[in-house]
Amino acid sequence: MNTVVVIVVAVALVGLVALAVGLQRARRRDAEQLQERFGSEWDRTVGRADDRKERRNAQQDLAERAETRDELDIRPLGAASRQQYTEQWHDTQAHFVDAPQDALRDAETLLDRVMRERGYPVEGFDEQASLISVDHPDLVENYRAAHALQQRSRDGGTTTEDLRDALLRYRSLFDELLAPV
Repeated sequence: MNTVVVIVVAVALVGLVALAVGLQRARRRDAEQLQERFGSEWDRTVGRADDRKERRNAQQDLAERAETRDELDIRPLGAASRQQYTEQWHDTQAHFVDAPQDALRDAETLLDRVMRERGYPVEGFDEQASLISVDHPDLVENYRAAHALQQRSRDGGTTTEDLRDALLRYRSLFDELLAPV
């Protein structure tokens, strides 16, 4: 009887160890896939984590963003829409010379319209940035910086050069969202 108990306990322990190793490998594989998908956004989000718990929470945040994004019906723009938005962008850019703050506000509004037509929710900036980070991780920091500059410009805390920089940052995401898929 004792031998049977020892064998059962040993088999159970081996099973638990195998399960733990398998879970660790799966967690590592999931983290690698997230890191590959998010690129520089991974570095920004997970790289800020001070300890294991924060790192795990950051990875969970990225996983939730990806899951939310994957549930959306993101679609490319048709040729006519791309042309229309390109013309509107050129008008906005030309307007910058005379009214930089207005042009920057118009650029953000235009970007919101493009996102909406593509299928991204546009109810709040933080949600937009989170979802954009899934598909465009290397451009989302430009989007955040441009938005912050646009917000600061409302209080008069920016220079014309700051506004130009913000417009160029918006432009990088705008061009990417307009690109045919």
